[in-house]
Amino acid sequence: MDGTRAERRGLGPAAKLAIYGAGLVVAFGGAYGIAGAVVPESVVAQWNAQGGEGHDEHGGAAAPAAPVALPGLSLSAEGMTLAPVAAPTVAGEPGTLRFRIENAAGAPIVDYTTTHEKDLHLVAVRADGTQFRHVHPVLDRATGVWSLPWSWAEGGTYRLYADFAPATGSAVTLSRTVEVAGGYTPVDPAPSRTARVDGFTVTLDGDLVAGASSPVTLRVTRDGAPVTALQPYLGAFGHLVALRQGDLAFLHVHPEGAAPKPGETGGPAVAFQAQVPTAGRYLLYLDFQVDGVVRTASFVVDATAGTQPTATTPASTPAADGHGGH
Repeated sequence: MDGTRAERRGLGPAAKLAIYGAGLVVAFGGAYGIAGAVVPESVVAQWNAQGGEGHDEHGGAAAPAAPVALPGLSLSAEGMTLAPVAAPTVAGEPGTLRFRIENAAGAPIVDYTTTHEKDLHLVAVRADGTQFRHVHPVLDRATGVWSLPWSWAEGGTYRLYADFAPATGSAVTLSRTVEVAGGYTPVDPAPSRTARVDGFTVTLDGDLVAGASSPVTLRVTRDGAPVTALQPYLGAFGHLVALRQGDLAFLHVHPEGAAPKPGETGGPAVAFQAQVPTAGRYLLYLDFQVDGVVRTASFVVDATAGTQPTATTPASTPAADGHGGH
């Protein structure tokens, strides 16, 4: 929906915010340009059917549209459901994590579109933002069950996100919570733009502004020296995930620039464009690979309130990618 169409429909501030912020997920897809907000096709269809939020066909004020759920906060969307997750129930207990993605009839979905070299990406994080993991389970096509060996380091309530694109239909991010018994000391992370992991230091530069495309740069050093040996991981030099503190709404962005070629290395800087829908605190996680080992650096950043996009200054639109417009 471009600015002219939005202006004709008379969209109010709430709808404009939804349009530019409803796509909290900017994909595990193949686009490497600027990543902006993405609106699910079903949401656009709903707005078109309602004729926009601002005015009805007689020129009077129309009733506000129903709130639109942000991606990553629901166990079902686009006719697909993340079925109950089976996993160890006690911290430190080894076992297997299993789940299915089901269609509206309850049958397992077994055909997917590969995005960033995988058919499905699974993210797990505790409710306080700690214990972040980004992994890739294996699909048993005979049963439709995704699984991988699993154990929890600590107890608590965990959110699991399944990010995928079916072979037909729209890409989605679905989530469920899992309760784990065991020791649990909640963490209330303070703002932090520097992370240290396995001898690497990663710094984050740039500010997040609600409703705007915000450039951020991650720089990796080791022993004070720039790291220029970043290896491609799932087709990119880095993956940045952000969760909004409070509801753990999910944002995924990709670095700027072209996809790395086989054998190519990068660094020390990886630049991103991120778009967050509201002001507030965000938990950021950078996955990067050096010497064949993937590491995760964590950050806490406060997004400031920005000027809401207007009909004549729309937020940037991502290029089409292989992730179903997700």
